[in-house]
Amino acid sequence: MDLVADVLEISGVRGTIGARIEAGGSWSIPVTECTAAVLHVITAGSAWLETKHSSPQCLELAVGDVVLMPDGPSHMLGSAPGTGAPVADPAMAARALETGEVIRLGSQPARTRILTISYDCDHTVRTQVLGALPEVVHIRGDQGEAGFDDTVRMIGRELRRPLIAGRAVLNSLVDVLLVQLMRAWLPTQSGHRGTWLGVLEDPLVRSAMERLHAEPAQPWTTTTLASALGVSRATLSRRFPAAIGQSPATYLTQWRMDLAAVRLRKTQDPVESIAAAVGYQSAPAFHRAFARSHGVTPGRYRAERREDSCRKRV
Repeated sequence: MDLVADVLEISGVRGTIGARIEAGGSWSIPVTECTAAVLHVITAGSAWLETKHSSPQCLELAVGDVVLMPDGPSHMLGSAPGTGAPVADPAMAARALETGEVIRLGSQPARTRILTISYDCDHTVRTQVLGALPEVVHIRGDQGEAGFDDTVRMIGRELRRPLIAGRAVLNSLVDVLLVQLMRAWLPTQSGHRGTWLGVLEDPLVRSAMERLHAEPAQPWTTTTLASALGVSRATLSRRFPAAIGQSPATYLTQWRMDLAAVRLRKTQDPVESIAAAVGYQSAPAFHRAFARSHGVTPGRYRAERREDSCRKRV
């Protein structure tokens, strides 16, 4: 079982092509008021990125580089750091992020080309991967796993020579790019303990979580889970929370509620069927657990998600 893929799917992470920057000479552009994760791909030339969040950074980005900011913090892209270059209109930049417009900055011909991608998810789902990442993830063009640089080049080709169904191809490629970025970054890092990513640092906890994901309806307890893994209850009780910051029982309840939320949002299945599928034989017990997790009853949650969906389509 691929736990990272499991969580990306259940949290509904999807990438969308945003602004396409073509710049030459002296230029800068602010990226502000982002509610989704933001990723920049340098498909030609170079640029500087400056952030002003809790850990300010100034990064030089070269062709093929990818930088991801999971929390979408306000930041600045430009030809050089702190040079006082002409600043693009923030409103224009915000609009381009949503519509995928081309923004031409500075003097022409353009030497630098940047693709901006936004990754959003179902924020009601509590099991998230992006939220466990640091404020800035920077992968250099020559640092990625096999195929990483190929994906960047494919994105660049699609942008330079648009063909039929180009947006569908690009949206698929940007989802692939996020996974490849995580493949390249995760093996080089440590210190994830206490977050969801801590599961990747402890084989026993990973095996335990795979059991919970594969069979969420089973009446697991810490004792039965430890027995299935061939370890003592004390060992699992110590290592599971040390790795991810939650006990097995707490994580199982959270995972069940996330699975239920997706079923409520995406299907017409009766609440009783959803309850049984995630391990609750008693509908009232499921109602209480879901309300504690999401703040509303299952029926209210389903109605609100449908109302949100209708508003987005209008």
